[in-house]
Amino acid sequence: MGTTVAIAYHSGFGHTTVLAEAVRDGVADAGADAVLIAVDGITDEEWAALDAADAIVFGAPTYMGTASAAFHVFAESTSKRWAARAWKDKLASGFTVAGAMNGDKLHTLQYFSILASQHGMHWINLDLTPGWCSSTGSEHDLNRLGITLGAGAQANTDEGPEAVTKADTETARHLGRRVATVAKGFAGVSR
Repeated sequence: MGTTVAIAYHSGFGHTTVLAEAVRDGVADAGADAVLIAVDGITDEEWAALDAADAIVFGAPTYMGTASAAFHVFAESTSKRWAARAWKDKLASGFTVAGAMNGDKLHTLQYFSILASQHGMHWINLDLTPGWCSSTGSEHDLNRLGITLGAGAQANTDEGPEAVTKADTETARHLGRRVATVAKGFAGVSR
């Protein structure tokens, strides 16, 4: 039985979808299976996929300082799983995007990590040092925004999904590889 990483995300304007697909590609790079789940239209089969996954990566745009309302609806609908401890000891991580360089993305990632903690999940960080933080760095560096809790991205609000930079998609891809690699190792120890 292979390792599976579910990517549970909401995308308001397509930017978060670009990142979710990059996380998926990183999971595949690491030799694990990935399942993309848009939480604003989640089905019973997708709930079952979340329950069966070894890890869940949460993703949403940061709107008004937190995850989008649609993601909050999804999070609140996990309460039966919380009560049953259905996701206990799964791995978790997260990613977000906002229009501003900072845009309070850290708060969204903290929200995801607290959600995971309430479920008894284990949080996986980005494990990349900050990019673009010296005179020799550039906006093309991985982790160009210097976030370590998860993957953060910036995309101009007046542009579509094509505005998500290669640096940010590659940072999200790194996150997918990291989560899948840790999940494969964790599964080998716990099985």
